[in-house]
Amino acid sequence: MKNVLLCLATFAAVPNAWAQDGCSTALPTAAGTHTVTAVNGPEIPFPICAFNGVSNTTASEWYSYTPTDDFALTITTEASGLDTRFHIYTGACGALTCVGGDDDSGTGNTSLATLNVTQGITYLIAFDNRWSSSGFQFQLIEQDPVVLLVSFHAEPITVTGYASCVVDMNGDHLDDVVGTNSTNINIHHQQAGGGFLASNYTTTEADYTPSWSIAAGDIDGNGFNDLLYAGSGVTFMMANATATAYTEVSFPQYVFCQRSNMVDINMDGNLDAFVCHDVEPNVFYMNDGTGNLTYYQGGLGDTPDGGNYGSIWIDYDGDHDIDLFIAKCRGGNGPAKIDQLHRNNGDGTWTEIGAAMNLADGHQSWSSAWGDFDNDGDMDILIGASSFSGGGHKLMRNDGTTFTNVSAGSAFDTFTGTSIEFTAHDFNNDGYVDVLGAGALHLNNGDMTFTRITVSAYNGPVGDLNNDGFLDLLNGNTLQLNDGNENHYLKVNTIGTASNSNGIGARVQVTSALGTQIRDVKAGDGFEYMSSLTTHFGLGPDTEVSEVVVYWPSGIVQTISDPAIDGTLDIVEGVFTGADDQVLAPGLMIFPNPAADVLNISADRELGTAPVAVFDATGKRVITSTLLNGRLDVSGLSTGVYLLEVNSGDGLLHRRFTKQ
Repeated sequence: MKNVLLCLATFAAVPNAWAQDGCSTALPTAAGTHTVTAVNGPEIPFPICAFNGVSNTTASEWYSYTPTDDFALTITTEASGLDTRFHIYTGACGALTCVGGDDDSGTGNTSLATLNVTQGITYLIAFDNRWSSSGFQFQLIEQDPVVLLVSFHAEPITVTGYASCVVDMNGDHLDDVVGTNSTNINIHHQQAGGGFLASNYTTTEADYTPSWSIAAGDIDGNGFNDLLYAGSGVTFMMANATATAYTEVSFPQYVFCQRSNMVDINMDGNLDAFVCHDVEPNVFYMNDGTGNLTYYQGGLGDTPDGGNYGSIWIDYDGDHDIDLFIAKCRGGNGPAKIDQLHRNNGDGTWTEIGAAMNLADGHQSWSSAWGDFDNDGDMDILIGASSFSGGGHKLMRNDGTTFTNVSAGSAFDTFTGTSIEFTAHDFNNDGYVDVLGAGALHLNNGDMTFTRITVSAYNGPVGDLNNDGFLDLLNGNTLQLNDGNENHYLKVNTIGTASNSNGIGARVQVTSALGTQIRDVKAGDGFEYMSSLTTHFGLGPDTEVSEVVVYWPSGIVQTISDPAIDGTLDIVEGVFTGADDQVLAPGLMIFPNPAADVLNISADRELGTAPVAVFDATGKRVITSTLLNGRLDVSGLSTGVYLLEVNSGDGLLHRRFTKQ
């Protein structure tokens, strides 16, 4: 790799930087080391591209940089040892666009950022005095462009209320943007052709708002996602049969809520809910199968004085039942301060094994990021520090019988940024799960080491918000859209029948030339946010997938061979597994079967213009339509066996048919 770091000779040609007080007087710079004598210019950078706001910011120094070729440019103040902050822009003064920036990603609160830059484009770099007005040195280091770096561009969106949720709300399997307050649900429905259509749904005033966290899932099995608001108590907003209105259901018990989740706790096929309690044992809400919930406390984190913050439900041991990890925030040695891992014994009982698995530490963390970071078939964990009381970030490798601390040399051992939010997703589609948190994106190198870069986006709910196969973020009233690269991808929607309708708790396994990747379908990620229920797999340069395997919470295992890539695969539980058709939907009638051009559809309930979908033998959705006088045009299908799905308003009905 070319590494151009111009030292003394070039440094002489580019004079020591003197005070450059504003955007219009930015000093031209090149690769090398530069000296800032003091940060004392009166122009405050705008917009702010790095963390920690504008408090105490009264001055700045500005520099311009125009690359002579396409490079990966690193800007760093690490050699100075001073607490610094900078912002990187393109555009004209007065109308600047953030393309990068950093605060505290370098060693000892210094600043460090890497971004791809384009030949001939002028970039403006502004240092401010948020932390210090003292002089320091910075370096510009040019390297060959890194194709797999991640960048985002911002697009505005007006979200009413808490902008904490990205999930499909109308059953079309496109991620929507959801804002909530006590009397309104504001949904920006993603459109199949691009863009969003905003709708507001007035609700009965909620007893509690999602001031701490939000979760989503289809509790009553009607095909549309309900919402859980976690504040000083718990409120559910239940979607009606057409997702056009929501009914408020609140519970009277006081809960000092932290992270909330939806999950099938007792593995009966019905979606339950779980909420971390900060000052008492945790609480959960068990579903009777009709969407009615009953409050329980104790049994999953019984520490009397609480301390429960970051719950996440994952299958850590690969036995295909879902386990529970709880990150604690308080730090220290008391019971409320020690992280917990609750193993699902598969029989309705749980065993807390945090100490046995080397995870029972007392450092301060509000969340953890779980992913198979080394693609060896089991879930590893990054426990992110919210402060350095009791220790910093911990990267723990899953070795089956225990977790091994592999932080040393991973880049997390030198990372001094802190945050309450850490989450794991593959943002550059290279087939390795990255970690976003504490103002930096940590790109996975595939060997339990990470390369830290700064991006314009910060942690928020994650989903594919323009359906291009690359994961985006919602940051308040801003969509941070992933600029993508040449890597391939596959998205998988798990559509449960015997299991809950989203397949929450399922494990999805994708095999390509890169190897085998795993994802667990989970509702509630990081500390506050609700991210997409679609599992997302980057494939790097691979142009085909040999198989997709889904391990459903019901115990059904499905294998799809040779699916198409660079798109979305919808897998309906139980399709083509030999299950009797009557088990799928005893009240749905179709004729003729086999069908030639038109399929006639009726049911033991009124269907009207119900939404319908047809899936082929691989689980790919091949028709999305609505019923017209009980008829569906199937003339465009090739000869073969298909699955019909009808959204009846009371639930999803399925029936196989053959196309002649």
